[in-house]
Amino acid sequence: METLIPVINKLQEIFNTVGAEVIQLPQIVVIGAQSSGKSSVLESIVGRDFLPRGSGIVTRRPLVLQLVNVSSLEERQRAASGETSKGVLGARVGSPWTFTDFDEIRQEIETETERTTGTNKGISPEPLYLKIYSPHVLNLTLVDLPGITKVPVGDQPPDIEGQVREMILSYVSNPNCLILAVTAANTDMATSEALKLARDVDPDGRRTLAVVTKLDLMDAGTDAMDVLMGRVIPVKLGIIGVVNRSQHDINTGKSIAESLQDEQGLLQKRYPSLANRNGTRHLAKTLNRLLMHHIRDCLPELKTRVNVLTAQYQSVLQSYGQPIEDKNATLLQIITKFATEVGSGESCGGARMCYIFHETFGRTLESIDPLAGLTMLDILTAIRNATGPRPALFVPEVSFELLVKRQIKRLEDPSLRCVELVHEELQRIIQHCSTYNTQVPP
Repeated sequence: METLIPVINKLQEIFNTVGAEVIQLPQIVVIGAQSSGKSSVLESIVGRDFLPRGSGIVTRRPLVLQLVNVSSLEERQRAASGETSKGVLGARVGSPWTFTDFDEIRQEIETETERTTGTNKGISPEPLYLKIYSPHVLNLTLVDLPGITKVPVGDQPPDIEGQVREMILSYVSNPNCLILAVTAANTDMATSEALKLARDVDPDGRRTLAVVTKLDLMDAGTDAMDVLMGRVIPVKLGIIGVVNRSQHDINTGKSIAESLQDEQGLLQKRYPSLANRNGTRHLAKTLNRLLMHHIRDCLPELKTRVNVLTAQYQSVLQSYGQPIEDKNATLLQIITKFATEVGSGESCGGARMCYIFHETFGRTLESIDPLAGLTMLDILTAIRNATGPRPALFVPEVSFELLVKRQIKRLEDPSLRCVELVHEELQRIIQHCSTYNTQVPP
């Protein structure tokens, strides 16, 4: 079971490299309103600060986050060589960048985002891929999407809400993905855009897990007991509450490890009966378990789909004939066969070419009077211009070329028309030859 997620991650890398989207792989998609705490949840799960922060829409490209658990021995080896938990980031898996400083990962994410979206807070569907190796994470695949927004801010596109919604639907509509719907505890769950989108594509709730953030920011005298118990809006896969780091904690450099301890303390104090079923650590374990079981449930359908596609592409491959050993000889045979087809009587090319040159083009030339538009005055003027004050016994060569070029110019249009007719006929012959015999010689 533990090997299922790494195998799916490997397949995801392969499909990204070859550009194949014919198979919908299982993954967890994180959705939520803007500033609902999605990025903080992901950072708490990873245990590192690596995501850009700021006001407005910060996540502007899908971020495919692959967490890979490595043994403590591997981590000690990295530490001995001066490395720590490693992140590999790439807009394409074939050309990744490797970092050990997570501040550099944040900067690279910002740089790559602005490269494709610009600086106007727009979004782009082109995903970023980040793989993190650490002994402190569980094997997981998460896709962080831009937060749901309603009103364009600054120079954002006026249809930013529709763009974000369309991007989210393109991911959550995949029947093989799990939906992690993030909602802040200090908002009304009945108005949660994340749960509404999840319910639109998953009306039975079999793929949706809800996360309630900012439990520490609720109004005095209120709590989230009814929400966490599922009495307000029931969610089949469960509802898990977490406590994010505040902006003050981030500014003062409070570590995620300390925040996780404070989170457990707050849960034990305010929700003692639910403390063991909430919190970031429980969320990570739950996601790991759900993803493994979901992959296991999807495997039969994936296997069937792969077998069908393999058979289809194998049939297409066989239709191309045997593998080519000597490319030069094969190319020469193809050219020779093509030349034979063009020159054969079946293509009817020779007769058409003859008709074009002798009938169409020939009649046009015969209809042109070579002396039309050329008067005796034109001839005398050209001779006088060429000889100057001296009398000429013979017609100067310069004046002759001048007059002849002017008359030959009249042949340009019919000649170009002849070229067009020949070109059209050659195209017809080539099409006829390619459809007549498409077999590559053995």
